[in-house]
Amino acid sequence: MEFKHISVLFDECMEGLNIKPDGIYVDGTMGGGGHSSGICSRLSEEGTFIGIDRDEDAHRAAQARLAEYPCRKIFVQSNYSDIKEVLDEIGIDKIDGALLDLGVSSFQLDNPERGFSYMQDAPLDMRMNQQDDLTAYDVVNNMDARELKEIISKYGEERWAARIAEFIVKKRNEKPLESTAELVDVIKAAIPAAARRDGPHPAKRTFQALRIHVNDELGQLERAIEAFCDVLAPKGRLCVITFHSLEDRIVKDIIAKRVNPCTCPKEFPVCICGKKPDIKKISGKPIVPSPEELEVNPRSRSAKLRIAEKK
Repeated sequence: MEFKHISVLFDECMEGLNIKPDGIYVDGTMGGGGHSSGICSRLSEEGTFIGIDRDEDAHRAAQARLAEYPCRKIFVQSNYSDIKEVLDEIGIDKIDGALLDLGVSSFQLDNPERGFSYMQDAPLDMRMNQQDDLTAYDVVNNMDARELKEIISKYGEERWAARIAEFIVKKRNEKPLESTAELVDVIKAAIPAAARRDGPHPAKRTFQALRIHVNDELGQLERAIEAFCDVLAPKGRLCVITFHSLEDRIVKDIIAKRVNPCTCPKEFPVCICGKKPDIKKISGKPIVPSPEELEVNPRSRSAKLRIAEKK
């Protein structure tokens, strides 16, 4: 398959990064190189682009797509949360900007072999890095009902999580669940018919939850936001695109703590803890797609962009 992905909030990200032609910029979720091409097109030969992604397919697609640009390009197959280690290995101390687009690429969603989609039958996989050990098959077939319920409820915000977990355990006692289609059938059976008539596909929230758990997406995100804030040079900017409330809350809270790190009790007349802000908000409320973008790319409907700048 060709690696296709429509870059969400593209113009807003390019404006938000405020790119200097000779600067150093990181795309921590490079994918097929959509946002990356925007960054590279704005860099001169003196500029440096660092592309990070866990997915081998993404690297092949992005390297081909970005070959035409004259800037220095460094590609690293890693987790974006490991940005400090990545920069240490290539001998870079500070960066002028970074972009994180937390959406799953259209290629991964639409490629049946990857098991991300509830719309196509495939092995239960869902690994963004196919070298990782844990798969959706392992989670679905090995975790007890309590653990499954907690994952589906917390990461999928699914009201029927307990019932879905119960049905999964009952079904796998007959035989292991091996495919996405089998799991979808179990989820549909677990959710009452009246609840399935309205709203999104009945398997959407459970599949989201499994994907987040398999790839430790929220844990990585927490570590990443802190780390990227640390490695920004003065006036360097961080742009983060989230796609559901759990992600957005993490980004919002970490930026807020760095904007106002004081730990003194509110009744103290002056700060005595000595903690000073090192980040400022560029966007107050999150930036969302325009009606025009939503028409072209319906998958962008839940996207939110937050921008912060290092002091």
